[in-house]
Amino acid sequence: MRNAFASIELFQRLSPWTSTVKQKIKFGILLFAIALVIVGFANPQIGSRFEEVKAEAIDIFISLDVSKSMKAEDVQPNRLEAAKYAIGQLLNMVRGDRVGLSVFAGDAYVQFPLTLDYSAAKIFLDAIDVETAPVPGSALGTAIQIADKSFSDIEDENEKNNNNANKVLILITDGENTEGDAFAAATEAAKNGVLIYTIGVGSINGSPIPEFINGQRDFKRDRDGNVVVTKLDEESLLKLASIGSGKYYRATTGGDELVKIFDDINKLQRREIGVKQFTEYESRYQYFVFAALLLLLTEIFVSEKKSNTWHKFKSLAYRNSVDKIFVEKEKAI
Repeated sequence: MRNAFASIELFQRLSPWTSTVKQKIKFGILLFAIALVIVGFANPQIGSRFEEVKAEAIDIFISLDVSKSMKAEDVQPNRLEAAKYAIGQLLNMVRGDRVGLSVFAGDAYVQFPLTLDYSAAKIFLDAIDVETAPVPGSALGTAIQIADKSFSDIEDENEKNNNNANKVLILITDGENTEGDAFAAATEAAKNGVLIYTIGVGSINGSPIPEFINGQRDFKRDRDGNVVVTKLDEESLLKLASIGSGKYYRATTGGDELVKIFDDINKLQRREIGVKQFTEYESRYQYFVFAALLLLLTEIFVSEKKSNTWHKFKSLAYRNSVDKIFVEKEKAI
């Protein structure tokens, strides 16, 4: 750009001590430093690592009845949908507590184990229907056993020796038990330190179970053609809660009963757990920024002036050439 104002020869005469080579070196250093800063701000990430995060938590396992009787509409829109809504409300409230979920009918199945990933839990919850557990029936005892096993699977040796380790089972059902011994399973779980809360879904007077036959809405009937009425068995659920040192609540459309249970859970003493979290990439921007700073400092201390040695050499060469000229002139004379 300076060539537009004057010739290179004029600049050399005006600043004889300036080194063109050093100017180019300083400019190159500056460009390289700027490039490193740009790369640093792009936040390059490489590698992967696990990091363990310490947290205080209570383990909450929910067992949800998905038998055909949960389609009864004595709780709007029906028993199952009201229960799913309440569980969703609980997942919105918990912070830092591990939550697991199983479903049961004639057998019990784990939908997701104890986890801190509430978003994934909600996805699994939304997919639950009466077809999730294909075996007909209502196996309360099996559901309690699966929950108890899920707690023990994640405990370390210290927790296994400590019955005060806080584990909460929330059993959501209409209480109609047709398979297994629920009371024996609850007694065994209570020995392992599991608190059992029960939520009864439905009405004591009972309600028919809707069915669609050949595209027509009807109700489930017995072999004699009589409409089957499913009733809430509060007595059994009260006994289960008593065995497990918990409480029994009647389900409501708004899910207030789980809010009350959550308030009770918050009063429990939490224990410290180590949770491993996977970090897919690790940032390396700091290396590029640090290198750029070093280059900028280097650029500041690099002088544009010619070195003294080079200047002395040119001066000596100049004097020698002048002396040579005078000698030749004297010879000519």
